[in-house]
Amino acid sequence: MVDTDVLIAGAGPVGLTAAVELARRGVRCRIVDALAEPPQYAKAVGIQPRTLEVFEGMGVLREVLDAAIQMRGQIVYVNGAEVARTELTVPADVPYGFLGLPQYETERILRQRLTSTGTRIERGTKLTTFAQDDAGVTAVLNDADGEHNVRAQYLVGCDGAHSVVRKTLGLTYEGAAFAEQYMLGDVRLDWSLPRGYSIRSMHRTDGATDDLLVCIPLPGHHRYRVSMLVPEELALAGTTSADKVEHGFEGDRKPELRHIQAVLDRLAPEPVNASDLRWSSVFRISHRIVDSYCRGRVFVAGDAAHIHPPTGAQGMNTGIQDAHNLAWKLALAISGDAAPGLTASYDAERRPVGEEVVGRTVRSAREGIGAGESDPDFVLRREAQLLIDYGASPIVANSAESSPGPRAGTRAPDAAGLTRDAVTFPTHLFSILGRTNHTTLLYADDNTGADTVASLESLAEAARRGAHGQMDVYLVASPAAAVDPTILPVIRDRDTAFARAYRATGGSVYVLRPDGYLGYTRHAASPGDLSKYLSATFR
Repeated sequence: MVDTDVLIAGAGPVGLTAAVELARRGVRCRIVDALAEPPQYAKAVGIQPRTLEVFEGMGVLREVLDAAIQMRGQIVYVNGAEVARTELTVPADVPYGFLGLPQYETERILRQRLTSTGTRIERGTKLTTFAQDDAGVTAVLNDADGEHNVRAQYLVGCDGAHSVVRKTLGLTYEGAAFAEQYMLGDVRLDWSLPRGYSIRSMHRTDGATDDLLVCIPLPGHHRYRVSMLVPEELALAGTTSADKVEHGFEGDRKPELRHIQAVLDRLAPEPVNASDLRWSSVFRISHRIVDSYCRGRVFVAGDAAHIHPPTGAQGMNTGIQDAHNLAWKLALAISGDAAPGLTASYDAERRPVGEEVVGRTVRSAREGIGAGESDPDFVLRREAQLLIDYGASPIVANSAESSPGPRAGTRAPDAAGLTRDAVTFPTHLFSILGRTNHTTLLYADDNTGADTVASLESLAEAARRGAHGQMDVYLVASPAAAVDPTILPVIRDRDTAFARAYRATGGSVYVLRPDGYLGYTRHAASPGDLSKYLSATFR
């Protein structure tokens, strides 16, 4: 007997994402958080283009766009002189840009979405310990009524840098702390610098940075989240404990406007007064990553699995995508439709991502984003988290290296200018996808005839059968493709954007996973080959 299918520890953006994704698939879940009230600090303030694609599928994109400010670029100053200006102009094939939004607003939107599924957050409830066996996990929760046990099929630890789940599992958390300490504040800066640009101003002596100011724009009139080195009077004492994780907001020392103003007076690109301090804290930074993202029926995600400098808001975005990757796999496992090893693929896919982000953000914290890089398009796509590659995953089909178009394991490209019967305006591919099931896209070109349509319908049947019905299928047809009659729903590639993005030819087959990554790509596929691929995901 189980009390819930999945128990989630931690109701920050990562835990909320996991809960929303499970609940909208009909999975029973409980989400607990030790805090009686949600925090109101601007910890992470950026949302990446890839995360916006995730949010579109979760049904919260409109609310996020309404609440956020567009991040237009970054201006870098050294010793008072502008030395670099980066424009965050996304390529034409990417549907969304970069946004600035305080983490408490992101959490508010995700909480509302979770509430709409009928799931409530159990606040003031702390996970104290747990034990797992072959059939499930028994967790001990402590709330206002005392301790009680909860039985779940799976446990997901989204409980931050000081994670009880990680510690109880006995996972290693290799890394180190930065010697520097920082102070943060949410303030108003009435200056003439362009709206939507972050400001990074450094003082260097003999090539070494010895003073730093970072200002990230927030929604509202002249609002910024400012970050700077902490003055000696506010510095927190160090620790000699080998297992102490020095990361996040610690201590009760709150920087005042005078502390922030002193740094602005030294480093601001133009004279400016800080005012209307809403929130401030002293902040420590470590860089660490676990040796495994899962053991048995227990998983860690977000800061519980990886911590690093908050450069470019990579931490929150990476954690949200951890949860997004894990949730659909857990849902299949709970329904009994998962192949053996499906949930273990979470570690195989997401831990390499965490390792890369930790290493990159450590370099960026010291040198600046993109320092030493010669390809600005590559840097932008990487910071936007559009280059994540699961090609080595055990549940991804190998793609021929010589095949044109996107490889299996990479992000599925979007495509605009798509039309379908009874819809009077063109749309884009991502808005068509259901985002709970897998999706098979079959392509018909101008040379398509009745035999080709019949072959594609056979592939569609193999896809649905191999996924136990949890597969959406669409026939994407070139403008002149003769695909009528067919039993498949038809999407017309009116502007040939799909054919260009996917380098599609007649009979091409693409399987998109619920998290928006390609699991299978073939320019010539057989029902048997497609079924073999699906057997790695579905029992």
